This record gives sequence, structure tokens and C-alpha cells, in this order.
Amino acid sequence: MVMAKPMRALALASLVLLLYITFQVFRNPPPIKEPRIVYPDMKTDPNLEETHEPPPPIHRADSSYAPNASPSSRINATILSLVRNEELDGMLQSMHDLEATWNHKFNYPWTFFNDKPFTQRFKDLTSAATNASCFYHLIPKDHWAVPSWIDKSLYTESAKLLGGKDVQYAGMVSYHQMCRWNSGMFYRHPALAHTRYYWRVEPKVHFFCDVNYDVFRYMQDHNKTYGFTINLYDAPATMPTLWPETLKFLDAHPEYLKDNDSNSRAWLEDSERRPEHNKVANGYSTCHFWSNFEIADMEFWRSKAYSDYFDHLDRSGGFFYERWGDAPVHSIALGLFEDKSKIHWFRDIGYQHIPYFNCPNVPGQCSGCRTGLFTDGEDFLYKEDCRPNWFKYVGMG
Repeated sequence: MVMAKPMRALALASLVLLLYITFQVFRNPPPIKEPRIVYPDMKTDPNLEETHEPPPPIHRADSSYAPNASPSSRINATILSLVRNEELDGMLQSMHDLEATWNHKFNYPWTFFNDKPFTQRFKDLTSAATNASCFYHLIPKDHWAVPSWIDKSLYTESAKLLGGKDVQYAGMVSYHQMCRWNSGMFYRHPALAHTRYYWRVEPKVHFFCDVNYDVFRYMQDHNKTYGFTINLYDAPATMPTLWPETLKFLDAHPEYLKDNDSNSRAWLEDSERRPEHNKVANGYSTCHFWSNFEIADMEFWRSKAYSDYFDHLDRSGGFFYERWGDAPVHSIALGLFEDKSKIHWFRDIGYQHIPYFNCPNVPGQCSGCRTGLFTDGEDFLYKEDCRPNWFKYVGMG
């Protein structure tokens, strides 16, 4: 039987399409593009180098870290999340990652905060995601409410001006409340009154690498105050008066400033790499630790230096008239009032909060994170990386 010409043509076209699809599936993947931004003092990303655990002493998991162990090797610490009921799916994703890579071995408690009561469904599903204890707390109204000294008309006008400068969330009151709470209210919650260390975890973040030591005990044993993974520039239009207000505070309280050999002020004031940021932010580089990940000692936030600094900023109104975030506020305070040797880069913890990564080279320990990746977004995002400044002025400790 001879196949008709139209059928032969259709069969040939189908064969060509099949061959093309097969080629696309099995061909070598295109080369991964390297960052276009090259810094004079950071020729290559240090995460490309093989990364090891921090120096001893470090503490491994054993039976004393079991959920109900008594006595327990866990110290006075918690995993902390500010989260809404509607963010449950994203929270469960974050919990799954951190439990799989770290907390299933150490079983530190999870402490959740919300300005609305948690639903039973939220409690049931999050508590089922871990063998550790879970605690759920409502934020006191006086911790979350817009302060009485904020002029609502001025806030409305300021939000319009910020919106005209493309500042995100300028008109969202709850975002300003969140930034203020994360800056200076969370550690005042009665539920944390007797807790010292915390690991902040937000919904929809990823953890990629097995961590086989107790990070809280590392902080304690090595006298560390703050740990970060990602170090960025911020949008200067959100905080034109934050640095001037900081300088006013320093003029009134010079006793709080660490000496120049110990502080990180040069990192805060750098004007070489992003001079336009420094200009718009009136002397502040806008470099900050991205605080959606932070492992920290709350004794620093409870100190008189930080308490006085936060109260000064709070009374100035910048959390509402501008859009000051907790990341720059925390970072400025750490850079001025804390010894830089007490700030630690957790380079061995693989982490992502869209669109940025910390992807270390830890052989056999990481999955789903390409070594040295800073962002999977557009090339222009590489210029937001402020690690080169930190390494330049402080180092990689």
C-alpha cells in the first residue's frame, strides 16, 4: 500500500518535530552566565571556595537534644517568626527546609507571633511540621499600634510623596508597623522575657545545606552577638533622614560609640561603591544585613545603647513618615555600638529569600543551591551585593 503524498508529508514533519524535541531534551544545557558585576577587591565570590564549619568549640546533636530530653543540651533560644494566618503555606515550606537541614537534630522550639489570633488550623499544621515545641503569641496592641505622636495627616502626605518615588509599601500602614515591631518591639514581648537567642525565619524562604552543629551554642561559646547570611544595599529613598537622626543621637550619646578600631562605621559610611546611595541617604551607604535571616543575642537589643537609640528613632517618626526598615536600623546599631568581631557571617548556611541567595561550597552537604549564586534574577541585581564592602572594611569572620 502506497502512502498518499499528504500523509507522507505529515509523517516527515512529525519525525522532524520528534527529532527536534529529542535534541532539546538531551542537548547540553547552556552555560550558566557569570555575574557581570566585578568588584576590584572581590575578584571572585568567596562562596566558590570550599566552606567549612566554624572553628571549635561546636556542639553536635546527641540524645540530649531529643525533644523531651531532661536534662537538655539546648540553651535558652528559639526559632522566631512573625507570620499571618494566610501565610501558612509559606511558613510550612520554611519549616520543612529548616527542620530537614538542622532542627530535626536539635529540636529548638518555634515561637510564632501575629497581630491577630492564630487559627486552629495554623496551630495544628505548624505543630505537626516539627517534633519540637511550638508557641503561639498575640502581639500586644500597644506594641503594634501606630504611636500616638504620629500625625496621621502628615503620614498620608508622606506616603504620597514616597509613592511618587516608587517606594514600595509606602501607603501600607501594616508594613510600617511591622518594620517598627521588628526593629524595637519584638524582644519586649513578655513571651521572650527569659529568652536570649533567636533565629528569625520568615515564610517562603529556603535552606539548602545540612548544618550539623548547634548554632545557638556556637553564638554563646564564641561570644557572638549577631549572625547574617546576606548583606545588601537598601533603597535610599526609604530613609533620607535615618542617618542624620543617627548622627543627632551620637552627638547626644558619644559614650555608646565603639572606638574606630572596633566598630564597622566605615562600612556604614562608604561612598565609593554606590555614591548615589550615600548622597540620597545623606551620608549612609545603605549597606545592611538582610534581617529576614538573623541569628542574634537579644541582650544587645535590650542594652541601654540600643534601647535609647530605638526610642530616639521612634520619637522622630521615621518609621511612618519615611519607610525605615528593621534591617538598616539593626545594622546601623550593630555597626556603631558593637564590636565587629562579634558579628558573624554564617557562610556555611545555604539560604534564599527571593531574589537573593547565600550558596556555599560545602561538599556533600547542600542540595538545590548552585555554589556561589547570589541571585537568579537579572544581572543588575548583582550591584545590590554589599558583601564586598563588609569584606573590605571588616573581613569574613
